[in-house]
Amino acid sequence: MILMWACFALLILIALAFIMVPFLKKERVQTITHNANAELISIYEQRLVELQNDLDNQRIDAQSHNESVIELKRRLLNELSPEKSLNSKGNNRIFALTGAAFLLALTGVFYTFTGSQQQIAAWYDAMDNLADYGERAVMQKGEPLTQNELQAFALALRTKLSESGDDEVAWMLLGRVAMSLNEFDMAQQSFDKALRINPDNMQVLISYSQVLLLEGSEENMTRAAGMLSKVLKVEPTNLDAISLLALIAYERKDWPQAKAAFEVLLASMDESDTRYSMIAQRISDIEQQMQNEGSVMPVSANSAINVTVSLADELLDKQPQQGTLFIFAKAAQGSPMPLAVVKLNEYSFPLTVQLTDANAMVDGLNLSSAKDIVITARISIDESVMPSSGELEGHSEALQRENVSDYQLQINTLIP
Repeated sequence: MILMWACFALLILIALAFIMVPFLKKERVQTITHNANAELISIYEQRLVELQNDLDNQRIDAQSHNESVIELKRRLLNELSPEKSLNSKGNNRIFALTGAAFLLALTGVFYTFTGSQQQIAAWYDAMDNLADYGERAVMQKGEPLTQNELQAFALALRTKLSESGDDEVAWMLLGRVAMSLNEFDMAQQSFDKALRINPDNMQVLISYSQVLLLEGSEENMTRAAGMLSKVLKVEPTNLDAISLLALIAYERKDWPQAKAAFEVLLASMDESDTRYSMIAQRISDIEQQMQNEGSVMPVSANSAINVTVSLADELLDKQPQQGTLFIFAKAAQGSPMPLAVVKLNEYSFPLTVQLTDANAMVDGLNLSSAKDIVITARISIDESVMPSSGELEGHSEALQRENVSDYQLQINTLIP
């Protein structure tokens, strides 16, 4: 910024020099004394007398006399010089000051109407409010950022990054702001920068996946699915990643996968959640679509397990009113993400369900992908797959999946 103003001042000084220097420069005039000119005139008059005598004595004719007189006059005019030097500048200083004042006035008017003073002022304001914009955007403090404030926030972040070098958080914020401004190219470039610094940043992977889904091409959806699968391997219960995978499956018309993912989301919500009815309707639409297309949930004979669930007698009076029954299997070691889930809102004991690869929540994480599994049955009081106090549960020991086709499971534990 200082360099810009220094260059601006230097250009003004150069322009002033072009205008003022010619006016202030002195003229150099050769000074000739009066006596020097008088001597030349005396010689001239003497030659005129001599020419007249020659004419009177008929040594020259009239024509030669006249030509000689003309030549003498010409020679005298060439040899005469001014009799005093011009040492005064006259009004040159006034002209120089007038020109300088005109230049400054013209520069001021031109910059006012065509300059970037408003943009520079907005830039300073954005830098001053960078911390406030960050709190409002990230921590949800105060009013949401307006469109103009989002643009100012992006400007301040770009300035910060140009001055301080690579900053993972700043690149992530710039990408999210760019998404809000529908600047998807800027968002992708920002997320790429953040991932070069930290390839395992889960928040960036999820946000990047959203940008790719907004672009809508099959290539981008495939890339987004890969990023989300990476997230779920580390955070199996990340609902943002699951919801995005559900959207990808829905767009690809992979109805079984989409239905399983949406059911996981629905199980994690209360009925009071504003999204609950929308997701329930989406599941209903998928089921209708599957019926219309005659879709059949794929079942692998090697991975299908029939689970018979019963309830211990001492817990019969502990059952929650309008409880939800979850029966699921997960790997005995590694990711806690369920490999297969069945959810029942209406049930009576004993009952039998079948867990298969079709009940997987995430593509690639299913019964066939695990060697040892644990089967769990839980009666939930809040329709959430996460355990809570007062719920009833039963689970198996570690089982070799290939050796299990039928399993008897009893719910015998009250979660404190």
